Amino acid sequence: MRWTLAAGVLAANVAFVGLGLTFGYPDVLSRPPAEILAAFAAHQPAISAWFVLLALGAGTLVPAAVLLGRRLPDGPAAALSVHAGVLAGVVQVLGLLRWPFAVPSLTRAADPRAAETVFAALHAYLGTGVGETLGYLLTAAWTVLVLAALPRPPRWFAALGGASALAVAAGVLAPLGVPGADLANFAGYVAWSAWALCLAVLADRLTGPARALRRDTGAVAADAG
Repeated sequence: MRWTLAAGVLAANVAFVGLGLTFGYPDVLSRPPAEILAAFAAHQPAISAWFVLLALGAGTLVPAAVLLGRRLPDGPAAALSVHAGVLAGVVQVLGLLRWPFAVPSLTRAADPRAAETVFAALHAYLGTGVGETLGYLLTAAWTVLVLAALPRPPRWFAALGGASALAVAAGVLAPLGVPGADLANFAGYVAWSAWALCLAVLADRLTGPARALRRDTGAVAADAG
């Protein structure tokens, strides 16, 4: 779990920086569809590769959530965290993979206006609706559920996770034009990346006491039997 989560966080951040340098991402998404498609076509191979890496990074949340769920103390929060983490990874991958698989054909379409219409629909549904809105909410939910399932996490760790989850979830307000929502979401993901790396490094320490407690409980029950 530790290596999976750490590798995913690092891959996603490297890809985000790469997309910022080659595509002006995510600011480019505020431009008209025609300009976005033209910017994508200008560096299509590199941009597609960065989006594949970003999707892979997001997708590592699926195995990480499952593996971490097996290490958390049994309870509703642990069980729900697995579902939230898996869904968070899946919806983000679905939203991101539209770029390397669907958008390239739109840049070569014979009818530019039709291509722009299709792009706008994909962006609204797979991008804003599925990848972003659901991705933000499910990532925040997974973070909160993990914190709820951990036995006595350090205060700084709980504070960092809770604050980053709230800031990430604020991204759902961005399409509504709420001032500061985009900035809060960006800062939230930076903080969440730091929290996730701390979770990867401290996984044994954070979940170890709970596992030991379950083993001791099982041994006592066996002796009593």
